[in-house]
Amino acid sequence: MQTTKCDLYTDVSDYKNAILKMQEVLSLRLPSFYRCALRILGNAADAEDAVQEALFAAYSHIHQFRGQAQMATWLTTIVRNCALMQLRKRPRPIHLSLDEPTGEEEHRVCERLADERPSPEDECRNFELRARLLKSVARLSPTLRKTFQLRVMNGFSIFETARILGLPRGTVKAQLARARAKIARHLRPGIAPRLRKPQL
Repeated sequence: MQTTKCDLYTDVSDYKNAILKMQEVLSLRLPSFYRCALRILGNAADAEDAVQEALFAAYSHIHQFRGQAQMATWLTTIVRNCALMQLRKRPRPIHLSLDEPTGEEEHRVCERLADERPSPEDECRNFELRARLLKSVARLSPTLRKTFQLRVMNGFSIFETARILGLPRGTVKAQLARARAKIARHLRPGIAPRLRKPQL
């Protein structure tokens, strides 16, 4: 003979009283159950799911409530357990040490995370260098300035620069060498080595 929920109580009125008591507690304490689950799970949707699962479990097992604790305490425990079960089902995050080598090439994680962009100091230095370079270029004769701008600043090849200016390539190379020499004289000695001749 199978036992029903009602059979576990001395009479049907105890079962009905437990259901009524549960409904009363829910009408007053539902937000606190939600907050309890939210504290554990940290996610609103998961907290709602945990509360819903807990209330279903509580209703399904209302026959196990013996009144040894308050109904609110019993329900809070069920909510907390459902939230913890949900938390255990989540995939665990992978923790990597920033100093331990990873992969075949034995790179450390911190090396892979390093910012390759120039630092603020480098950007400031480059800005100052560019300002000095532009001042030096402005001092060149119009012919040398145009050749330098096309080849170095705009990145055209010797051939393209010669075609644009309508000059032989040898003339463009000579003008470029003169322009670089004059710019190097205008810039202070520490900066001049940075103005290397680009590859042809």
